[in-house]
Amino acid sequence: MISLVIVSHSKQLALGVRELTVQMVHERVPIAIAAGIEDPENPLGTDAMQVYEAIISVFSDAGVLVLMDLGSAVMSAEMALEFLSPEQRAKVYLCSSPFVEGTIAAAVSAAAGNSIQTVIAEAQGALLAKATLLGVSDNLKPHACPMARKRGVSAEKTREIRLTIKNRLGLHARPAAQFVATASRYQSQIQVQNLTRGTAAVRSDSINQVATLGARQGHELLITATGTDAQAALTALQALIVNNFGEDDRLIKVRRVAPQEVTPATEGELLGIGASGGIAIAPVVHYESVPMSIVQYRIENVEIEWQRLQAAIQIAKQEIQGLLSHTYVQIGDAEAAIFDAHLLFLEDPLLLEAARKRIIEQHINAEAAWQTVVDEVANSYYQLEDAYLQERVDDVVDVGRRVLRILLGNAPANLEITTPSIILATDLTPSDTARLDPQKVLGICTTFGSATSHSAIIARTLGIPAVLGVDAKILKVENGTLIALDGESGKAWITPNAKIVETLEAKRQAWQTAQEEAQKQAHQPAITLDGQRIPILANISSIADAQVAISNGAEGVGLLRTEFLYFDCDSLPGEEKQLTVYQSIAKVLENRPLIIRTLDVGGDKPLPYMSTGVTEANPFLGVRGIRFCLENPQLFKTHLRAILRASAGNNIKILLPMIATLAEVRAAKVILAQVQGELRQEEIPFDENMEVGIMIETPAAVAIADQLAKEVQFFSIGTNDLSQYVMAGDRNNPRVANLADALQPAVLRMIQQTVQAAHAANIWVGLCGELAADIMITPILLGLGLDELSVNPQAIAPLKQEITRLTMTQAQAIASLALQQDSATSVRAL
Repeated sequence: MISLVIVSHSKQLALGVRELTVQMVHERVPIAIAAGIEDPENPLGTDAMQVYEAIISVFSDAGVLVLMDLGSAVMSAEMALEFLSPEQRAKVYLCSSPFVEGTIAAAVSAAAGNSIQTVIAEAQGALLAKATLLGVSDNLKPHACPMARKRGVSAEKTREIRLTIKNRLGLHARPAAQFVATASRYQSQIQVQNLTRGTAAVRSDSINQVATLGARQGHELLITATGTDAQAALTALQALIVNNFGEDDRLIKVRRVAPQEVTPATEGELLGIGASGGIAIAPVVHYESVPMSIVQYRIENVEIEWQRLQAAIQIAKQEIQGLLSHTYVQIGDAEAAIFDAHLLFLEDPLLLEAARKRIIEQHINAEAAWQTVVDEVANSYYQLEDAYLQERVDDVVDVGRRVLRILLGNAPANLEITTPSIILATDLTPSDTARLDPQKVLGICTTFGSATSHSAIIARTLGIPAVLGVDAKILKVENGTLIALDGESGKAWITPNAKIVETLEAKRQAWQTAQEEAQKQAHQPAITLDGQRIPILANISSIADAQVAISNGAEGVGLLRTEFLYFDCDSLPGEEKQLTVYQSIAKVLENRPLIIRTLDVGGDKPLPYMSTGVTEANPFLGVRGIRFCLENPQLFKTHLRAILRASAGNNIKILLPMIATLAEVRAAKVILAQVQGELRQEEIPFDENMEVGIMIETPAAVAIADQLAKEVQFFSIGTNDLSQYVMAGDRNNPRVANLADALQPAVLRMIQQTVQAAHAANIWVGLCGELAADIMITPILLGLGLDELSVNPQAIAPLKQEITRLTMTQAQAIASLALQQDSATSVRAL
C-alpha cells in the first residue's frame, strides 16, 4: 500500500495532522512524521535526516508520498532523497499540495487502493471541495504536482537555489568563511542575496560582503551561479548550509549567555557584562595596544607601494597561520576557525581591489589606503541591525591593525604575564585573547566588549573569568592594585574589602564543590554490567590539559599531542625544554599511563620556521607525521632523547604517527635504538622496557596490521584520519565531508581488522579519535573489541556512565549488526 510522510516545522502540528488523518482512514495507511528539531529553546525546524528515516520506516514499493508545509521543509525533503538508493528514490514523490487538506485527501485515496498517480491528483485537488463550499471554486485552479520532484539539470548556465539558514547563530564569521572558501573553489560567478532582509546580491568570494548580509537563523538566501560548474557549486553550498556548516547546536561552544539580573552596584562595585563565568582575585596588569598614527602622504611609484602592502599582508597571513596552529593545539578546532576567517579577510578580492585602487588613483601611501578600506568595512558592520554581527567588527579591526603594524615596522605587542594577574584593558582582540595563559591570566576586565564577541568565546573556552564593559574609571587604577571579578554576575571590585573577598571565595568554593560532586562518577572505573573494565584516558595538548584530564576522571593520557611545544616556539624547542614539559605532565599523572605521540606536523600542519619552500598539492598525502621526522633525523633524535629521559621513573609509552609501511616503523626503531645507546653511554637513566606503539590511521597500516603487530607493543587507532583515507574524502571539504565518517561500514571493518590482528599477536589496541566521545557509538566500539578509549577530558564522565549501562554481549551484538549495514546513515539509525 502507498504510505505517507508528513514533514513540518512543528512537531505538534504534524502529530495533529497525523491523528486527524489516522482517524479518517482507521490506520489502514502507514503514516510517518518528520517534524521539529531537538532544541528545547527553538524547536521549530526540519531535519533532512529525520525525513530520510521517516521515509525508510514506511517505505513501500507501491510508493511513498511526502507532504510538506513550507520553506525548509521542502529543502529537507529534497535533501532526504539524496540519501536513498536510486531504486528507492524512484518510488518517493514530493508533492506541493495543501498541507492539511492534501494529507487527508491522499490518505483517503491511498486507503481506497488507488494508484500513486491518483493519490497525488487527489492531494493536489484537496482544496476544491472547501472552495466549492465557500463559493470560490471558479477562482481556484489546481496546480500540476511534480510527481517525482528531483533537481533537474537545466540547459542554461545560470542557476539558482533558495536555502534557509538553520544554524543557531547564522552566517557569523566561521560559517561565512566556509561559505566563501567553498564558493571560491568554483569557476562560476556566484552571488548571494538575503531575501528575508531584502539585501542586494553580493559576491560570494568576499568574506565581508557575505558576513554583512546579516543572515541569521531562519533567513532565506537566494544563491545564483553562472558558469560551466554552476550546478556543482550550488550543490556544494547547499550541502554546507543543510549541514549547518558543521556546527552542532548541542555542542556549540558559542554559548548563549543567560540574561543577567541587573542590580544596583553596592559601594566599591562596578557593573559590567558577565562574559565568562568564575571568580578571580588578583593584582591587575594594564594592557594597551601599541598606538599607531597613520599619516597620509603622496607617493610617486604606485607599484612599489602596492607591492609593499602585498608583502605586509603576506607576513600578516604567516602570523595568523601561526596563531591558528597555536589555537588549534591549545584551545580547539572551533576557536581556531575564527582565524580562518581572519585569513579570508586578507584574501578578500574586494578589499584588495579597493586598497590597490586608492594607491594607484590617489597616489597615497599603503598605510593610508589600507586604513581607509578597513574603516569602510568596519563601518559596514556597524550599520547592520544585527547586534551579534556588529560585534564582528572586532575581527576586522584585529586583522587591519596587524597589517598596519607590519607596514609601520612595529614589533608585535607583548602580552606575556609572569605572575598570576588580572588583565585590565580597554579591549582585547581575538588574537590577544588566544595567546593568554590561563595559569597566569586569572581574569580579564575590559571597558568594551560583549558576551558574544570572539574574545569572550575564547576566554570561556580557556576558562578565564571575564567581566567586560566596565566603567572606564577602572583604567585609572595602578598596576598591582588588587581587584576582584565575578564573571557570572558581571561585577568587579577595586581593592575589595575582606567581607567581599570572603563572599567571593565562598562562592568559588561552592562552585568547586558542585563540580567535585558532579565528577565523582567520573573518578570511578568504567565497568560493564557483565564485569568488563574499559580504561578511559584523555587526549591532551598541554600541562594544563593534563590537570583538567585528571580532574575529570582520566585514567591516564592516551594521546599527548607534542605539536603544541613546536607551534608555541619561534624555533625548534630544545631537549631540556621538552624534557621539562614531559616530566611535568608525568608528575601530574602520578604514574598513570602517558602515551606520547611523536611530532605529527608537516603537510596540513607545517612548522612556519621549517619551511622547505615546496608547496604540496595535497598536504594530507604529503610529508607529515613519521615521514617528516625521518626526513629530519636530528630533530627526531632530540625529540626521542627528551621522551626517553622523561620515561625514567614514569609510566610513559611512545606512539609513532602516520605509519604506512614496515620500513617506516623499523627506521624509527633504529633511530630510537641509537638514542637509547647514546643515553646508556652517557649513563642517563630511561625506561629500558618502554612500550612502542603506532597510530593506525592509513588503510595501508590496516592491510599489514598482522606484520606491524610483530614490531610494536600496541596500536592506537586515529579515526579522524583513518576515515578520510579509507573513504578518499577530505574531511575539510564540505562536498565530500559526509564520506569521511568513522561510522561508514568500510571504516568500522577497518577497525575490526585492526583489533583482530592486534589480539592475534597478543598486543592491545586503543582508539584515540574523537569518535569515542560520541556515546551513541560506545556499544559499537566495545563490541569491536577495543581495549581502551581516549577522548577529550570533558567527554570522560558521560562515556564512563554509558559503559556502565552495557553488557559486552549487547555491545558485540550491536557491533555485528553495524558491520552489516550499507551506510553510515544506516549505522546511526541502528
